[in-house]
Amino acid sequence: MASITFENVYKRFGEVSVLKDLNMKVHDQEFLVLVGPSGCGKSTALRCLAGLEEISDGNIYIGDRVVNEMPPKDRDIAMVFQSYALYPHMTVRDNMAFALKLRKTPEAEIKRRVEEAAEMLSIGHLLERKPKALSGGQRQRVALGRAIVRNPSVFLMDEPLSNLDAKLRVQTRAEISKLHQRLKTTFIYVTHDQTEAMTMGSRIAIMRDGILQQLDTPQHLYDKPANMFVAGFIGSPAMNFFDGRIGRSNGHLTVEIGEAFAVPVPAARTTGLDAYIGKPVAFGLRPEDVHDAHYVPRGVNEDARLHVDVNVIEPLGSEIYAYLQKDGKEFIGRFDPRSEVHTGGAAEIVLDMHKMHIFDPDTEQAIN
Repeated sequence: MASITFENVYKRFGEVSVLKDLNMKVHDQEFLVLVGPSGCGKSTALRCLAGLEEISDGNIYIGDRVVNEMPPKDRDIAMVFQSYALYPHMTVRDNMAFALKLRKTPEAEIKRRVEEAAEMLSIGHLLERKPKALSGGQRQRVALGRAIVRNPSVFLMDEPLSNLDAKLRVQTRAEISKLHQRLKTTFIYVTHDQTEAMTMGSRIAIMRDGILQQLDTPQHLYDKPANMFVAGFIGSPAMNFFDGRIGRSNGHLTVEIGEAFAVPVPAARTTGLDAYIGKPVAFGLRPEDVHDAHYVPRGVNEDARLHVDVNVIEPLGSEIYAYLQKDGKEFIGRFDPRSEVHTGGAAEIVLDMHKMHIFDPDTEQAIN
């Protein structure tokens, strides 16, 4: 078992910096998810940890050991890629046993480890098949099994579910989470899918352009994003953003959205906003905090009411996505499925201002 530490790590390809002063600690037995858009540096960070790429500056620790110069085979790491990379001429059993045979592990030990891993992954009945006779999900399990038999200190997974269909991805991510609980080993998992990140990770590291934006638990990232990028990346549909200004009316602070509307700021959410009175801000509110006024959840203050036009609705059974417009400002609400709003109609909505987010428009950092 091992913790992982990135200490002031840079990775450059020529003049291009792919990782920029990465500082990150992964705790022993943690399931950490690295997430971000394509090209943000998450896979490069994983490859540097595995020893497949040399870092340009800084240090990487596995436990207390600096592993900058250590070859991949000595880092006690197992890696599962997007590509299953199975040997087509070998059976499932031989694919899973291959790395152990290279290490000259005794045959009895190889047999025990392979069969234990196969039982854990429910592929015991497939051990004599070859990869061409397996489905995509079964091949992915074999790739996981090949990593498990090595009994490594750290599992690295680079978008391992990308080749699976939607239903199988949901099933397999649950299996990987259960696998982590059983093995009690450090997992680092790379994905661009924020739903995978939120459902699997004990903590999530969000990256952008080689820079770590925020590292925290899924719920804290959702509730308290550090900046506009994190706020917009976490959550589906994405957070609504408006160009606004902090105003004051009858002694109370408001958020003014151009000429479109002004809504009151709850007293509990005014911290730090006095310095922005009369100044521009970015106002954010998640679609799930925009409610049909006829079906406002219990406990939501209804002071922030608006009349809006409904451009499009998307009924999803358990909820309705409503694409709304107010004086040229477009945004999305997630409504109760009982809502009777319809495309081309009008609606009265309530904004849950206790869930609002205010950002500095220049730095994009959270103010409140």
